[in-house]
Amino acid sequence: MIPLQVRCSLDSLPSVYSRTQYSRGDQRLNDELEEQMSDILIKNGTVVDGTGANAFTADVRVRDGVIVEVGPNLAAGDERMFDASNCYVCPGFIESHTHYDASMWWQPDLDPLPGYGATTMIMGNCGFSMAPLHPSKQARDEVMGIFSFFEDIPIGPFRQNVPWDWTTWSEYRKSFEKSVKVPLNYTSYVGHIPLRLAAMGMDAWERAATPEEIAKMAELLDDALAAGALGLSDNMHDHDGSDRAVPSLLACDDEFKALFDVMDRYPATCYQVIVDTFMRMNGPANLKRLEALLTGRRIRVQIAGGIPTLFFQAGILPEMQKSIASMREAGVDVWPGFAHVSPTSVLSITKSLIFAQSNDYVWHEVVTAESPEEKARLLRDPDWRARARESWDTQAWDHSPLKNPQELLLLDSENGVGPIGGTLKEFADSRGAHRSDAMADWILENGLLSTVHMAPFPKDEQLTVALMKDPKTVGNISDAGAHLQMLCGGGENALLLTKYVREEKSISIEEAVHIMTGKLAEHFFLSDRGVIAPGKRADITVFNLDEVTYHQFEKAWDVPDGNGGTTWRFTRKAAPMRLTLVNGVPTFENGAYTGAKPGQYLSPANDDAPLAVAAE
Repeated sequence: MIPLQVRCSLDSLPSVYSRTQYSRGDQRLNDELEEQMSDILIKNGTVVDGTGANAFTADVRVRDGVIVEVGPNLAAGDERMFDASNCYVCPGFIESHTHYDASMWWQPDLDPLPGYGATTMIMGNCGFSMAPLHPSKQARDEVMGIFSFFEDIPIGPFRQNVPWDWTTWSEYRKSFEKSVKVPLNYTSYVGHIPLRLAAMGMDAWERAATPEEIAKMAELLDDALAAGALGLSDNMHDHDGSDRAVPSLLACDDEFKALFDVMDRYPATCYQVIVDTFMRMNGPANLKRLEALLTGRRIRVQIAGGIPTLFFQAGILPEMQKSIASMREAGVDVWPGFAHVSPTSVLSITKSLIFAQSNDYVWHEVVTAESPEEKARLLRDPDWRARARESWDTQAWDHSPLKNPQELLLLDSENGVGPIGGTLKEFADSRGAHRSDAMADWILENGLLSTVHMAPFPKDEQLTVALMKDPKTVGNISDAGAHLQMLCGGGENALLLTKYVREEKSISIEEAVHIMTGKLAEHFFLSDRGVIAPGKRADITVFNLDEVTYHQFEKAWDVPDGNGGTTWRFTRKAAPMRLTLVNGVPTFENGAYTGAKPGQYLSPANDDAPLAVAAE
């Protein structure tokens, strides 16, 4: 074992970490970069190969986007050299849970992911995907609305930047491979929700499917898996802004069985599902149903929230653990998904999930009010205030931020009136006001664009580390690409390196890298990624552990608003990595984005491998 902290020479680092500016449409630049930078010899580094094995000193040679040699003192050839003295050389990090499905069309730089060593992202999670589509405009608009509400993505760029030139998932893949160039490799599930909408139209929100509609869903899923979709994603958790259960919650067992029958013919695919451990706490019932449906099948299953780690979830934790163990005993290939970062968010009255998902639909009325004038009118209205107090007291979940005003921080005032820096509880107590009235007063006094920051939920760190060490769990769940004005998931992987390895030493550098690379590549059947070894694709990151920094959010005004202007999103400064390679091409080097976009769509088990097993 090598020391956990090593130190690189700083000679090659610029004095200021900056983002190199390139035109997003300059394909010529991308082609030149890829041609010029595909062969490289990384010298003098400490290799952490992604398998969990002990680190070792070695050079890594890359040719034509593939690792061709790993060993000490490799002789230099005609390739360019990169000095990684005293740096870690690792497989590129896999972002296991993202929502760039739409935003990659208007944010193809995927900032800040390259600066955090990310080389592959997984899209289409939580039952949400951009395909398939029902031919009706109403149903298509519904897909946009789902992403806009649940993932906090502005509706404008959906209409302005996305071509919508597909109905099937296979057509969707052709469209983004033709039109979108990004710096990360990417792959995607097909979501159960758009499957239902494509087969049933708006009735998907209202009822169970007919046998004919189920058959149509199965046909559409088969099209997606045959075209290289990662698998099927699902949602047993969410209700929308009108408190409607998402369409997948209306699926009967026959519908699930038909979809799982299709998946059984594609063994190198995964089923990803989010269960309810956050709102109505139906997770234990969700797992019992899934065990009955999945036992006897050869389907790999990832259950987001399968073993909950937040303290307010402790009441259902034993039953969830028991159910996961029971599924494994029954032969189900189940991988609980977990986040090493405790959930946090920003509450606002302009766009936020928090009120609805706290079960306070009276406050959500303010969020959905169309104009600033209408929002202000509601906040002042005595009748609305009375309803809001009642909803706050009797409807909001006990574990929600509304019931914990000591955890709501008044930190972002539009006009600076304040107070700033204290909690909602302190503000309410100072005025002798109900928490709901105090929130309304503070927003009116500070401006409608003012926000309240929710402190991270307290979580069980011991259990989190145990899940990290479990060989069959999925970590590095960041939600990057979603919740643009609520949080920044991109860069959350840095905490594995800063908090858990460097500061607390609760996991080793080898474990941290394995969690973000080889372990995930195995789970998603991406067999040519995730490991530093000859023959693997050259997705590589090089970093100095002492330099890696977990930066706080900052605003970037670069999201199209659909009206010719831009609005903002949260992002963060680069970690930075010394070098990030995707298919052998540097996407981030010595503190700066290169502008290269060599990312490719990855099908499970490799693009050139047979995916389907002939149906009997």
